[in-house]
Amino acid sequence: MTPEANPADVESIDAIITAAYRLISGKAGEKRDWDRIRSLYAPGAQLIPTTRQAGVPVPDGEMPTALGVEDYMARVADYFEKNGFIETEVARRTEQFGRIAHAFSTYESRHYAVDPEPFMRGINSFQLFNDGKRWWILNLYWQHENPECPIPEKYL
Repeated sequence: MTPEANPADVESIDAIITAAYRLISGKAGEKRDWDRIRSLYAPGAQLIPTTRQAGVPVPDGEMPTALGVEDYMARVADYFEKNGFIETEVARRTEQFGRIAHAFSTYESRHYAVDPEPFMRGINSFQLFNDGKRWWILNLYWQHENPECPIPEKYL
């Protein structure tokens, strides 16, 4: 059962993407509002990191790993408990047709908001749907930047 969303979090494409970043971000040990995070995602939604396989060279060693919302939360809970994780959007390109939208959202990740440089950058690919009442995240698929795959200037 998906918790009821805060209407301000899901009223627009901008609102839902902003909420997604804000809700996963926090200081080490800071409790995340997991129900509010759940409320952004459609039933059956997937979070899909592109992860490196040990010992396999890039790009062949980068493969998507599809996770349900609960699986994602279980995967990151210990990390968030031990580490600060502040993710911010630095650029976005959005396409929309009717009730569907896709956003390429460039992000930077820091352990502390005051860190001068991010420890990681990448692109989040949000697939979104509007049911006539609100926006939903159907899938969130991302890849970290690496030396073999820098973020193109058009996404910065």
